[in-house]
Amino acid sequence: MSLYKDITENEMKIVLSIIKNPHIMYNANSISKISGISSMGALKILKKLEKESILIPKKIGRSTIYRIDTKNNYSRNYIKLLLSRESTSSVGIIKRWVNEIKKIKSSDISILFGSVLKDKEPNDIDVLFVTDQKKFENLKKEIKELNDINVKKIHPVYQSPEDMISNIKKRDKVVLNAISGIIVFGEEKFLEIYNESCRE
Repeated sequence: MSLYKDITENEMKIVLSIIKNPHIMYNANSISKISGISSMGALKILKKLEKESILIPKKIGRSTIYRIDTKNNYSRNYIKLLLSRESTSSVGIIKRWVNEIKKIKSSDISILFGSVLKDKEPNDIDVLFVTDQKKFENLKKEIKELNDINVKKIHPVYQSPEDMISNIKKRDKVVLNAISGIIVFGEEKFLEIYNESCRE
């Protein structure tokens, strides 16, 4: 992973914004607004990431939009590293709940979202779990066990992979809000869902 040691904060912010918002077609102008840098600065980073085969450009009218290139291993490893770095570098109550959620074994993807990412004293802990029917009952048991020993309770949102892809395409507000959170585990599976949800 030493190849990725020079990733800048702005590069990380831009790539995470693109991967967590598959319903949005980002160009240099819209990226500049969310990253807080100039349009020229954003374009320079986007071109660099395109050259490194992390982003794929697509012309729509006079604008160039960018998507994640999920077809090459370098790009996939880069994205997985950024998602993992975001999770492991969390602090305070977020870090505590990242560690709690990592105890779950019956979910393919777990995403921490909602008020816990903003408030020091959230009412509950919103987590999106992606699992299949076979593991669903075990997942509910694991969540109950965690809720039995914690004052703050996990408020689960359950999705199958197929549900999640469909809901991203339908722009379901709950799911779109959830995937903008912190991916605790399941980065590879999340990339697969991102890829499918971007298909036209």
